[in-house]
Amino acid sequence: MKRTAIYAGSFDPITNGHIDILEQSLVLADEVIVAIGVHPGKQPLFSFDERAQLIEQSVHEVLGLDLVARVKTVSFDSLVVDAAKERGSHILIRGLRDSTDLNYEMQMAGMNGAMAPDIKTVFLPASPETRPITATLVRQIAKMGGDYSKFVPNCVAKQLAAKVSK
Repeated sequence: MKRTAIYAGSFDPITNGHIDILEQSLVLADEVIVAIGVHPGKQPLFSFDERAQLIEQSVHEVLGLDLVARVKTVSFDSLVVDAAKERGSHILIRGLRDSTDLNYEMQMAGMNGAMAPDIKTVFLPASPETRPITATLVRQIAKMGGDYSKFVPNCVAKQLAAKVSK
């Protein structure tokens, strides 16, 4: 039986922290669906298509061509448990950087578990070198002219530079 996991987030842009969690996810699941949350009230820096392309390029660049086929990218604008059900997944992947993340994610896991008891949340700890990285901070550093290159894959750094220079 194929094990499919959902790794949901905004991925605006995908960071080395996201890649770290994605790589760990691929040890646990045969396929990981990176589910990009699309919310009408939020204005992302990158469009869904740009984020999907950056995810694919990043997986290829960092994790290698052999893993690209095991990662799918989709959008969702519903509850993550509904997105998981629609795609036949019983695993939600959540990355944890610190205790603040744990407190929030435990609440979410509890609510998701109450709504969909057959879908389990798996927490994966961020590697020490990626713990401080957030997409929000990467965007802020980029907009203020700082060096964000060590926080994102090279392909993302190039696209981010082009985006903030406009």
